[in-house]
Amino acid sequence: NNRKARSSPIKHARLSLAPHLSRHSLSLWILLPMDIRRRPPKPPVNNPNRFSNDDDQRRTTTIPPKASDALPLPLYLTNAVFFTLFFSVAYYLLHRWRDKIRYNTPLHVVTVTELGALIALVASFIYLLGFFGIDFIVKSVIHGAIPSYSLESRLGDCKRAATIRREALQRITGRSIEGLPLDGFDYESILGQCCEMPVGYVQIPVGIAGPLLLDGYEYSVPMATTEGCLVASTNRGCKAMYVSGGATSTVVKDGMTRAPVVRFASARRASELKFFLEDPENFDTSSRFARLQSVKCTLAGKNAYVRFSCSTGDAMGMNMVSKGVQNVLEFLTDDFPDMDVIGISGNFCSDKKPAAVNWIEGRGKSVVCEAVIKGEIVNKVLKTSVAALVELNMLKNLTGSAVAGSLGGFNAHASNIVSAVFIATGQDPAQNVESSQCITMMEAINDGKDIHVSVTMPSIEVGTVGGGTQLASQSACLNLLGVKGASTESPGMNSRRLATIVAGAVLAGELSLMSAIAAGQLVKSHMKYNRSSRDISGATTTT
Repeated sequence: NNRKARSSPIKHARLSLAPHLSRHSLSLWILLPMDIRRRPPKPPVNNPNRFSNDDDQRRTTTIPPKASDALPLPLYLTNAVFFTLFFSVAYYLLHRWRDKIRYNTPLHVVTVTELGALIALVASFIYLLGFFGIDFIVKSVIHGAIPSYSLESRLGDCKRAATIRREALQRITGRSIEGLPLDGFDYESILGQCCEMPVGYVQIPVGIAGPLLLDGYEYSVPMATTEGCLVASTNRGCKAMYVSGGATSTVVKDGMTRAPVVRFASARRASELKFFLEDPENFDTSSRFARLQSVKCTLAGKNAYVRFSCSTGDAMGMNMVSKGVQNVLEFLTDDFPDMDVIGISGNFCSDKKPAAVNWIEGRGKSVVCEAVIKGEIVNKVLKTSVAALVELNMLKNLTGSAVAGSLGGFNAHASNIVSAVFIATGQDPAQNVESSQCITMMEAINDGKDIHVSVTMPSIEVGTVGGGTQLASQSACLNLLGVKGASTESPGMNSRRLATIVAGAVLAGELSLMSAIAAGQLVKSHMKYNRSSRDISGATTTT
């Protein structure tokens, strides 16, 4: 039995992470496992109003406002009033207490005046404690007596910790961050999972493009962006696709990867590991949550780079796969005791970096999305022609990108749409690097009357549980798409659907931008929608 167990280490070291799953969760923060409850997806509702039609004052160098500015009196007078009130009321109450003892009056019997004095004593005590208590903590942070990162655990109040850290930061740097919002955010929701040492949050406007008619469903796509024209352009592409019958999508592959690097004393020994790992009989696929799909190993001398690919349900799954791979490596040391694990990630994954392995093998969800746009729609809605689009796509997206030596960048602006949807739905914005790898194809069909458009995206890395997806704003955007949380029908259905929505939005964006370029409208549109008319000549850094 022992020999049998040792002959198939990966089978007995399944990538099962179910015992480790826990519940974690449009703003960005200054400065992941998963919710396994299932929610039924809500199909998008048809919207009759389908299509949309295509304050700051000049800054001057001023002293930043302080919280004390809201007081009716200067701070020093306010402090003096509360000092006087506290000690006067305390003296009065002590005097009354002495008289009651002297004349045998019950202490619990109080007059209206004494009741008012008690309220004034408590109020003044709270004010003084809050004022001098916070100021003392701020000074302790500044002088290093209290580490800034430990404020949440010491105070037990995440909002107060952010307030103190923020004030300490301004005093240390001498710079004001008054324009960075602090109130109106749930800091408890990001503790230990989304952001460390917060001092506020960044506001990003969210626009809606759509409806995106994809696979028979209509989706209103939330896009968080500060680039003018982006939402409007994507919306125009959605309209052209809608009136042409919509788009269809297919998820051709679904697997998150992690590739540790290990080292042996010789290349021959490293090759033995490669042969062993790539033998299908040496691994099992019975785990429910992190199902191992494949193992690929490549060598660089005596170093082995092992790329594990696993399905991860509705989670994006990086942490899930990493934990499973760590368990496998620990088990493999029984059969390969001379194996030296250099790192859990050897960049053969490859995460947050442009890489040919992702472009060829895929990572996350590999999606292809296509649509046929009628010639009359190309003329009326997109203001160009089928021939012009096909020629531009060949010379720009294909030939031009090849001339530039692009890696997975055979598109017009896929990363624009991917980034906007990622931020709105709580995905990891850094994974836009590989998720935006895309090739856009355009071909004239039906004797040149219509055009077939497609985008192929081999590595869309998204999830609908874990990380930032459970924050209030991002969760609302996922709910709008009908993919909030984990799917109750089939594990992974929601995340796959989200990936197809991303690809569909990219298809719309590609179609519209390419049309604008072909029609010579790009500069005109950006001058209209992406230029500010405000006077910023007086803008300057405030301290």
